[in-house]
Amino acid sequence: MSERTMLESKAVEDRVDNDSERDRPDGPESTPDGSDGTSDGPGRRPRWPRLLGAVLALALLATGGYLFAAGQQLRDTPATANLALTDSEATTRVTGDVSNALGRIFSYGPDATGLAKEAAQQVLAGKALQQYAALFGQVEKQAADQKLTLTTHVVRAGVTRLSGTGAHLLVFLDQVYERRGRPATTASAQLSVTAELRDGRWRIVEISSI
Repeated sequence: MSERTMLESKAVEDRVDNDSERDRPDGPESTPDGSDGTSDGPGRRPRWPRLLGAVLALALLATGGYLFAAGQQLRDTPATANLALTDSEATTRVTGDVSNALGRIFSYGPDATGLAKEAAQQVLAGKALQQYAALFGQVEKQAADQKLTLTTHVVRAGVTRLSGTGAHLLVFLDQVYERRGRPATTASAQLSVTAELRDGRWRIVEISSI
């Protein structure tokens, strides 16, 4: 082979090598899906599902705590503590006991005031009994002098507050006054009554007119 031929072959090889260098990428070979061909290793799972599960668990715990606190607060409100709104049997009982008591202590005749006085000892207590006893002397004298008969009927009674041992009621009365030789007259009255449960019975401890 001549020297000229050897030089030409060398020049062709150099040109081919240069073209190969230009066509070769500078960085790591990319895969069709856009990744750089690296991976976390065989069998490794992505971390985001575990993170999402932890966030959801914390959210559920926070929501459960809030609902429990809200429910506890609701159970402790004054409205739910008032048995007059939730216990119809207890409400009916205190209404009946108080209505019956008022009818007994505020009904008497000129010769039967002793019955009202005896009833007061059974159905009144505390301040109410003291007030009744202080005024009863006047009642006896008036009934005897005027031949007065008083009959009291409870028209309506409503329990505004009720607990296991105490109650407050608003009571509306009709009272019929009869004096010998005169026509009967009727008067209405409104009372605020406080009662307490003592020895299994509701007893009136305070009475005031409205």
